[in-house]
Amino acid sequence: MIIPKQYLKTIKRTGLGRGLFSEQRYKDDGSENPDFILTSRPTAIPRCWSPATISAAARAREHAPWALLDFGIRCVISTSFGDIFYNNCFKNGILPIRVTQEDLDKLFDDAERGANATLTIDLANQEIRGPDGGKVKFEIDPFRKHCLLNALDDIGLTMEKKASIDTYEAKAKQARAWA
Repeated sequence: MIIPKQYLKTIKRTGLGRGLFSEQRYKDDGSENPDFILTSRPTAIPRCWSPATISAAARAREHAPWALLDFGIRCVISTSFGDIFYNNCFKNGILPIRVTQEDLDKLFDDAERGANATLTIDLANQEIRGPDGGKVKFEIDPFRKHCLLNALDDIGLTMEKKASIDTYEAKAKQARAWA
C-alpha cells in the first residue's frame, strides 16, 4: 500500500515520493484522486503530518520509508508497525509513533478540524499535542530518541567516537608500524 511493487526497481532514495500510495492517490487515467487524503489536504504538508494508520508489510524493506521521506513525511503514527518498516523508519530519520487505538481515534478527530488540524510532535517530551491543547504521550527507546534529536545516522554515531578511533589508530600504527 505504501509503495507499490512497480516502484521497487531502484536503489535510489529520491523520486519515490511520486509512488507513495499511488494506487489510492491516482485514478486509472493518471490524474490525482481528489478524495484521497494526501491530495485532498493542502499541499504544504507539515513535517509531521496528521495521524495515519499504516500497515507495513515486512516486504516493504527500505523503499516504503524512502517514499515517505521523499514525499516530505517525517512522522508516522499508528497502533502498530511491521518490524522491518519500524526499524527502517528510524534509520531514515522518520519517527514512527505507536499509540493506543483510543489515542489514534482522538488524533483522527483532531485531524478533521480543517485549518485548525495542526498536530505538533514534541519528541523531547514524547508528546503529540492536538489543536485543542490535548496531549497524547508516547514511548520511544532512549537511544533512538537520542539519534533522532541529534540527527545521527550510523555514520554520525561512528563519528561521535572519532577521538577514541583516532587514539586507537595512532596506538595501532605505533605498535605495528609495518601494518
